Amino acid sequence: MALEGSRADGASGKVRDEGDCGLALLTLDKRKAQQMKSLSAPRQPFVGLALMAVTGIIAAETFPHPSVTLTAAAIILAACIIAVACWPRLAATYAIIGAGFFLLHNFRTGNTEGQQLADELGSRPRVVTAIGCVISEPKIAPSGFATFLLRLKSIELEGRKQSARAVWQVRWKGAPEFGDELKFFGTAEPIPPPRNPGEFDMRSYLVRRDVRRMLFVRYPENGTLIRHGGGNPIMRAAQKSRTWMQNALCRGLEDAPEVQNFLSGIVLGLRHQTPEDIEEPFQQTGTLHLFAVAGLHVGIVAALLWMLATVARLSRKSTAALIIPLLLFYAAVTGLHVSSVRAAVMSSILLGGFFFDRKGFVLNSLAAAAFFLLCWDTNELFSTGFQLSFAVVGAIILLADPLSTFLQHWSAPDPFLPRTLVRGPRRWIHTSFDWLCRGSSVSLAAWAGSLPLILWYFHLVTPISLFANLVVVPIAFFVLAIALLSLLSAPLLPWLTVIFNNANWALATLVIGIVHLFAQIPGGHFYVEHPHWPEKLIAKITVLDLGAGAAVHLQMGSANWLFDCGNERSYERVVREYLHWAGVNGLSGLLLTHGDALHLGGTTQLLDDFPRVRVVDNPAPDRSTIHRRLQRLFREHGIKPDVLTAGDSFRLSRDVTARILFPPRSFSSPVADDQAYVIRLLVEPARSILFMSDSGIQTEDALLASHSNVRSDVMIKGQHHSGHSGSEAFLDAARPRLIIATSRDFPDHERISDNWADELQKRGIRLFRQDKTGAVTLRFHRDGWEAQSYVTGETFRSANQ
Repeated sequence: MALEGSRADGASGKVRDEGDCGLALLTLDKRKAQQMKSLSAPRQPFVGLALMAVTGIIAAETFPHPSVTLTAAAIILAACIIAVACWPRLAATYAIIGAGFFLLHNFRTGNTEGQQLADELGSRPRVVTAIGCVISEPKIAPSGFATFLLRLKSIELEGRKQSARAVWQVRWKGAPEFGDELKFFGTAEPIPPPRNPGEFDMRSYLVRRDVRRMLFVRYPENGTLIRHGGGNPIMRAAQKSRTWMQNALCRGLEDAPEVQNFLSGIVLGLRHQTPEDIEEPFQQTGTLHLFAVAGLHVGIVAALLWMLATVARLSRKSTAALIIPLLLFYAAVTGLHVSSVRAAVMSSILLGGFFFDRKGFVLNSLAAAAFFLLCWDTNELFSTGFQLSFAVVGAIILLADPLSTFLQHWSAPDPFLPRTLVRGPRRWIHTSFDWLCRGSSVSLAAWAGSLPLILWYFHLVTPISLFANLVVVPIAFFVLAIALLSLLSAPLLPWLTVIFNNANWALATLVIGIVHLFAQIPGGHFYVEHPHWPEKLIAKITVLDLGAGAAVHLQMGSANWLFDCGNERSYERVVREYLHWAGVNGLSGLLLTHGDALHLGGTTQLLDDFPRVRVVDNPAPDRSTIHRRLQRLFREHGIKPDVLTAGDSFRLSRDVTARILFPPRSFSSPVADDQAYVIRLLVEPARSILFMSDSGIQTEDALLASHSNVRSDVMIKGQHHSGHSGSEAFLDAARPRLIIATSRDFPDHERISDNWADELQKRGIRLFRQDKTGAVTLRFHRDGWEAQSYVTGETFRSANQ
């Protein structure tokens, strides 16, 4: 029995050993299979390098270090690089790349030439004489002022001349050209921060380029040309080539400026020449990328050049050697924007594979383009163009093929049916559907890749772009191809250039018409409010800072009202951007306080954006030509404004009611400020806001004489043209706890006097003067209210004593 038991145990042990061996062999086979699969997969080393570069830059931005520490760290890093070069390890290489970009970004952002000069000049404006070279293409505003970047050579301050290498932004009413060396006498001012929510942060944008001062040259004679022909010779040649190309593309289209601007934008990337009314529909339909010279443009140029090289019977290596510098020059011609440089570098890497008989991989090329761009300028990582360009292309590379395979699965023919038997209409249907699936997958992948960034930066969602791109991009392909044929024929056959340009006129007109049609589709695009913690508010009132103008946004649940909208420039640059930031897709009403261009000059543009808005207009007659023009516009568009006078009320929401206190019926005054609306806003349960607009002493006396109830918690006021408002008697009657008042240095009557500010302080009234606070936001809760400054972050609460 014992013997049989021992035999049984031995047999079972043998079985277990054989099973363990089998399991070990199976595991080993799996590991070998995985190793073979990883070895057969394409090697894409730049993906890891680019990721580590991004990690190092973000770490440097988060944890900046002084220059002394950086120097010591750079010496240690150099020693590590030598060690890794002798004993290579992948993890060590990644660590060194991350550390290297950490140091590189710190060196490029700490103690720069622009920062040193800005520290020396201080925070106040300084009168200087500056000599420098124009290093960017000047942009000419309708006012005639040119804005450009100037690389300084020297400055003279208070009689003392010193050399300088910083870059300044210059505004001058002249006609500079790229590469000009100029001498200016003007005022060097700190670049102001944004003063309103949603406003473009020009200061942060320029600081990333180490531009920390703006030189304002008031008169044309304060600028003198020293010499032409300075600057980078390649960029100078690119600028001249761009001018020649633009003239060639616009030949024969002199009577179609809209098409000229469109072609200049789509072919040469000259977006600043495209009017807002053309560009905005492209943004709303997700087709604005057509104006950013990128892969589509560079691909067409490369394809045409390859065709020409094939006709000339050049070898592949010779063709690649010819095309690569031409693509890089095309990127320079279009302004060296991130998207064009990225596309040119990717194409160059893919074409460079012909020199080494190696196949290029798109994802690796994309990562290499990012790596080299970050080597050139680490601050590019924080630019919107860089992020959008690489996010969209990366999403297309990663998602387009899987999405296309998924979509094609639904219409794929029987896999056991030979392709030769799929004929006639059925074959045509399958081919068309395959093309549609590929196009839809690219469009959907690009939309998914750009959506988070578009939401964050532009607060916009464009579902219509999925369909708009399917229609517009193929037409744009032919526009670009015909434009390039026009450029090729321009030197020898100018008559043929005119024919090509007129063909492009038809296509460009078609594209603009289609985009405008898609932009008008309900729900095709909508704006989303900037993300924030949810708030249970009765009302939210934002008093925008427009200098001497005014625009007040009142948000009460789904209801949105504007009290004034600023002048035309303020509406386009501030009010419209704020409304997008606030996620306003429709206005309930617009109230115009009086006939001052700084208060109602932007109404025409607002009605284009919100054609169905209810209008409340001040009926008092005035001499304002803009007000009379608006009244004619109302009649032409069939808009019948509500005419309200003192004693009338209207409800803005269930909890908010507005009561007109001034002017009374049939009131007239030769001065618009003296007949401005005065409105008392009642917010449940028992709070009130007094809107004074630009009213002065005369209006205040009239309100006191009529025994109007002007008691208020908050007073919002502008400045009367006489400079006198907010009398002691009126303050006694109103008894506000907070006054939000406009203020600016020039002219004098728009500035809050020190005596009046001291009087408010004695009375215990808090003053938010908008030359200091910028925009002010009022939030009304059930149990109180608060006011917050946008610029300083200062907060005043109703509970404050």
